Amino acid sequence: MAIPLLIVGGRIIDPSQGIDKVGDLLIAEGCIAWMGSNKAGELPPEQYQVIHAEGMIVCPGLVDLHCHLREPGFEEKETIATGTRAAARGGFTTVCCMANTNPPIDTRATVEFIQKKAAAEGVIRVLPIGCITKGRNGEEMVEMGELAEAGVVALSDDGNPVADARLMRYALEYSRSFDLVLIDHCEDVSLSQGGVMNEGWVSTRLGLRGIPAAAEEAMVARDIALADMTGGRVHIAHVSTAGSADLIRRAKDRGIPVTAEVTPHHLTMTEERVMGYGWDNEKPCSLPLLAYDTNAKVNPPLRTARDVEALIDALKEGVIDAIATDHAPHEDVEKMCEFDIAAFGISGLETALGSLLTLVHDGKVDLMTLISKLASEPAKIVRKSEIGTLRVGAAGDVAIFDSEAEWVVDPAAFASKGKNTPLGGCLLKGKVMATICQGEIVHKEDAVKLETISREAFRT
Repeated sequence: MAIPLLIVGGRIIDPSQGIDKVGDLLIAEGCIAWMGSNKAGELPPEQYQVIHAEGMIVCPGLVDLHCHLREPGFEEKETIATGTRAAARGGFTTVCCMANTNPPIDTRATVEFIQKKAAAEGVIRVLPIGCITKGRNGEEMVEMGELAEAGVVALSDDGNPVADARLMRYALEYSRSFDLVLIDHCEDVSLSQGGVMNEGWVSTRLGLRGIPAAAEEAMVARDIALADMTGGRVHIAHVSTAGSADLIRRAKDRGIPVTAEVTPHHLTMTEERVMGYGWDNEKPCSLPLLAYDTNAKVNPPLRTARDVEALIDALKEGVIDAIATDHAPHEDVEKMCEFDIAAFGISGLETALGSLLTLVHDGKVDLMTLISKLASEPAKIVRKSEIGTLRVGAAGDVAIFDSEAEWVVDPAAFASKGKNTPLGGCLLKGKVMATICQGEIVHKEDAVKLETISREAFRT
């Protein structure tokens, strides 16, 4: 039996319980066993493996609702092994992997392949997301009951919208039988077709075809109307515009079962990043910044400063429920080309927390809110009460980070196969120091020291 792990002296923040205090945390047999202070003499009589977390934040392991692990079918971009190691470096102990693999996750066999692969090679928890339609072709609904029995936590054709409103309606109606949330990539492709970045003055200046905000907002409005009609739960993926946030706000005011997520890059970068401006237009970078930066090409695209501010406000208000990385790793060759033909996507698992802590340091979001959007709230959306919390008896999933530690992003050092980030060479303030999943240390910086001591030795 593994020695219990004791995390000592950290600032424990657990939004699920409203806890923000300095204390100690014990993990035993893969679960949270105790939270308190050694001074109270409450520790069970054990021998411990000890992590000293003084000056650091101790919070629930982060939960990513939306990432692309690429396996099966695109192992040259990412695998479950490399993707979960990258996630662990970012403080994530659970990732929900999207269905746009090859074959897509539309059968029990593919779900079981991912589960077995994750158990054998993954270092953190992997929860599969199944397709809404067979082959993600938008023509015929999957065998939803089969996927639910196999263990998917949601359904999505992400990368493609469900364009057929009638099919989406039936999927929402049927999903109620299994209490599965449908995650939709909201994009009216008749409006966005051929677009490669946000439609606005930057796209005009660079001579690039734009994607208008209306391409997202039209589909968000449709999905909200269908959720209202059917009572099925719809989750809006990677919200990027002020208009979408306003539509979701009004839907929630009416009691419609809609939730939403936003990515770190849509909260911290604007369309001007494509033009060669530093990240957040102010933060220093040690690498040269170039116009037509394909690493800043993402779908939905980086939007305007007004959109960014609206998304931050929506996050604080609870209009947007969660932050999800939309981690989308690519081979170098898919980004080292003309902007028009470059692949969409950012590799974001390892930089998510560091970039988001900029919002905390700038006074735009408080730490409790940020952690809730990265841990407890996403866990609620996929109905997993045992994760995203430090409640006694919950899974022993913990992230430890130093909110003041500064580091320079080096994509070459990523655990992910995907080095495609617009943050290469940029200075971030806030670093994950250790990640524990089900009581096992799956990532640890060299500065974090482990020691094994008895209860008596610890108290003295």
